[in-house]
Amino acid sequence: MVILFAPSEGKREGGLLPSFSETSFLFPELYSNRLEIIKRYETLVQTGTQEALSALFGIKDENEFIRYKKPFEAAPTMKAIERYDGVAYGYLNYLELSTQAQRYIDSHVILFSNLFGPIRADDQIPDYKLKQGSAIDTVAPEKFYKTHFSSALDEMIGDREILDIRAGFYDKFYVPKNKAATLKFLKEGKVVSHWAKAYRGIVLREAALSKVESINALLALNIEGLILKEILETKRTKEIIYEII
Repeated sequence: MVILFAPSEGKREGGLLPSFSETSFLFPELYSNRLEIIKRYETLVQTGTQEALSALFGIKDENEFIRYKKPFEAAPTMKAIERYDGVAYGYLNYLELSTQAQRYIDSHVILFSNLFGPIRADDQIPDYKLKQGSAIDTVAPEKFYKTHFSSALDEMIGDREILDIRAGFYDKFYVPKNKAATLKFLKEGKVVSHWAKAYRGIVLREAALSKVESINALLALNIEGLILKEILETKRTKEIIYEII
């Protein structure tokens, strides 16, 4: 099974691994494509006006820009799954998982970085800031990565089942060729939005702890705080609906 997961705006600083190279990422054969976006980003970061950087980073305080202006060639890296620290990642709590559960995530989870594109959970990335939906110079990263990486993703995934627990925006990066299972969370009959991030992290955590290898195995899990309510199928997706209790 392959699990598609979204990044987060929040990220941890620092890192103990060396700066990235061709071997740091999924699909090394497509590194030149990835590097095209990265170089555009770095050029804009180093030469852009305050207004341009504010739009790129999604922040207004010029003092905060300093953190993100360190050239990548000198920037340390860490696993992508450790770099992101938004709500879903807090509830996943990767660093507190067993070694076996961490290995499961490293090998099963593909993240969709707004800057680096589709990457494995254990790919090594530096600290960076890029507001979701922001163009880099004249290029929209989501369109670029969808064009250049979709075929490689399809080939890598093959016939394996897909659990797609990304936020909806990330469909712009990649639409699975195979039918994917998605999640929806209800509270008192109403769809939750912010707390959906937390429960995506919880579901991923439970999947890793149980090392599930199929959607049926996921459905069989007894996840605290959730009750399986309904499964709706279309030609493209299998929507798994949980009630939060």
